[in-house]
Amino acid sequence: MTQHNEAPIRVGLLGAGTVGSQTARLLVEQRDELSARTGRPIELVGVACLDPSKVDAPWIDKALLTTDTAGLCQRADIVVELIGGLEPARTFVLTAIEAGASVVTANKALLAKFGPELYQAADERGVDIYFEAAVGGAIPLVRPLRESLVGDRVSSMLGIVNGTTNYILDEMTTKGLDFEVALNDAQAKGYAEADPTGDIEGEDAANKAAIMATLAFHTATSIDDVTVEGITSITADDIAAATAEHKVVKLLAVVENGEAGVSARVYPALIDENHPLASVHGSFNAVFVHAEAADDLMFYGRGAGGAPTASAVVGDIVTEARHIAQGCTGPSIPLYKDLPKAPIDASKAAFAVRFLIHDKPGVLAAIATEFADRGVSINGVNQDLQPTRHDPGYSGELQQLRIVTHQCDELTLRETVKAVCSLDFVTGTPSILRVLD
Repeated sequence: MTQHNEAPIRVGLLGAGTVGSQTARLLVEQRDELSARTGRPIELVGVACLDPSKVDAPWIDKALLTTDTAGLCQRADIVVELIGGLEPARTFVLTAIEAGASVVTANKALLAKFGPELYQAADERGVDIYFEAAVGGAIPLVRPLRESLVGDRVSSMLGIVNGTTNYILDEMTTKGLDFEVALNDAQAKGYAEADPTGDIEGEDAANKAAIMATLAFHTATSIDDVTVEGITSITADDIAAATAEHKVVKLLAVVENGEAGVSARVYPALIDENHPLASVHGSFNAVFVHAEAADDLMFYGRGAGGAPTASAVVGDIVTEARHIAQGCTGPSIPLYKDLPKAPIDASKAAFAVRFLIHDKPGVLAAIATEFADRGVSINGVNQDLQPTRHDPGYSGELQQLRIVTHQCDELTLRETVKAVCSLDFVTGTPSILRVLD
């Protein structure tokens, strides 16, 4: 039953960057409507930042700006953490929880590292922690995992969860750009940060994979449990080879609960051009969820950007404000399982390996022997690809050789590739991509 209390619900905002300023805008411009949806007024009581003089958002009252972040955490009913990183974000979130405030955050790195600790602290203090914007930006994915699917058993999730890398790979595919050119274009258009390392090396997607696995499988999974491979090694040759085979390259986050335990991985993979993920273009995200009873579900939408992410943040604020108005809390995050983490060789996949070779008689037979000696079955071979690189000191013709395997474990595959690379007619660094079934 809604309590008859007209006192404003106080919101303290930590961070006035791209997402923080857009969150403030929605809270200010839609204040009356949000309050009507909540049942009590929602009031922005402070915006903490390092340098108030640099905040120029016209909708933020200068009187609300403060550098006393800890103090703001202790005088708000809802603390919205949008400063990012591990520290001091973790300290401020714990300060807010200890003061009896509920927390809304978009900080995937924080949750991937310290999520279970923060969930437990909130549960023990009788407050909520919401983080819809931490995975998939505006896409409603976290709440369905926490609430809609709580009566089901999720077995796997996979998808595109980083808009920057999807934009880069999409530009390489549709326009034939090299990686560096596509990256520079993404930076010029604001899709990539000045330092894009966290995105292109897969770290951002890995943080989200850890959160996804924790929620889906009810077992603590941290960033340290995620194996990560980014897209910096993807070349125009890889894209051309994929296109020739009617496939596209996408960076995927894949979490599974199998017989060997929980696995969480991020890697670039080849997918068929008719697969739904192949049509996810630009900075959009898409995630498939497979559950025992619900079967297959797909979530799609804007995965990044100030306004889309702020939409998810404000949605969490309103949800929590409703709980406060009704004198209750939302559902906790039950981490009642302690599932083992699957070793890397427990997962099997088909792989596409592209070698650059000296075109001599017997080359294919020698390479096939190395694969056979290690029990890696070859599914297909393509020698029609044209190389764009040259081997200094070699006057003969170079050729690209692309081998697609049947399913095998990754360790065996990499040992096989290492053995092939030791052959004197193989040059350069091979390309290894998983093939999504």
